[in-house]
Amino acid sequence: MSEEILFTLHPQLAKDGIELADFPLSKLLLCNDSAYPWFILVPKVADISEVYQLDWQQQQQLLNESSLLSELLMQVFSGDKMNVAALGNVVEQLHVHHVVRFKDDAQWPKPIWGQQALTPYSDEELTALKDKLLPQLAVIFAEK
Repeated sequence: MSEEILFTLHPQLAKDGIELADFPLSKLLLCNDSAYPWFILVPKVADISEVYQLDWQQQQQLLNESSLLSELLMQVFSGDKMNVAALGNVVEQLHVHHVVRFKDDAQWPKPIWGQQALTPYSDEELTALKDKLLPQLAVIFAEK
């Protein structure tokens, strides 16, 4: 049985995230917090909590997916800073946050974690975000 078949998304990630796309290694989630462009890459590998537990090729693929996603998000959202982090203190399943930050956002320059309650996207906001981002993601990841 392949690792991807055994993979299941952690319940907290499923609760807080909206599935947007599947990349070669990772599932892309949008954190349901409209305060920030906040995306999460989750490698589709069972029972992994740290990057070093991935094999070398998976590590390289995760880095590629993270870098491509980061570059695209900065272009699409015109951010001031891209925060990328794999914390895992609350949710042990390996996942990598990608948060576009702005010098005028509510928490700048502090971290966003635990600072305020999530503000879910409205249906209209979610549709607009998907329309803005998904076609460009499809182009970038189709090239690989």
